[in-house]
Amino acid sequence: MSYSAGRASQAYASVGAETQVSSASPHRLIQLLMDGALDRLSIARGHMVRREIPQKVASISRVMAIVDGLRLSLDHSVSVDLTESLENLYDYMNRRLLIANVNNDPSALDEVAVLLRELKEAWEAIPEQLRGDDAHEIARGELAAAAQ
Repeated sequence: MSYSAGRASQAYASVGAETQVSSASPHRLIQLLMDGALDRLSIARGHMVRREIPQKVASISRVMAIVDGLRLSLDHSVSVDLTESLENLYDYMNRRLLIANVNNDPSALDEVAVLLRELKEAWEAIPEQLRGDDAHEIARGELAAAAQ
C-alpha cells in the first residue's frame, strides 16, 4: 500500500484542525478563524500575483466567509459601541476584499491583512481570566461597574 505525501499531510492537517476546533474555547475559535483568514489572504495574494484567477477568487471568497463568521460571532449584549465598531470594520474588510478581487489589487489584500493582524494582536492581549466560558459574565459585570 502506498500513500501520497500530499494527501497524507492534508489528512493529518485536517485531523489536527478538527481536533483543535472540537476542543477549543470560544476565544481560541476566534483565534483560529483569524489565523485561517490571514493564511488565506497570503494564499490569495500569491494566486493574484501569478494570475491564477479561479484560485484567487476561491481564496478571497474563503476569506470573506471567515470575516462574515467573525462578524456573526459578535456578542452585541456585551458592548454595543464596540460590537458596532467591529461590525463596521468587518464590513469594510469585505468591501476591500471585493475590490481586491475585482481589480486584482494586492494592496487591498495587504490592507485587510494589516487590519486582521491588529485585531488578532488585540484579541490575544485579552487577559487569561477573561477568555473562559464565564468571561461573558465577568465582562458584563465590569461594564456595569464602569457605567456606574
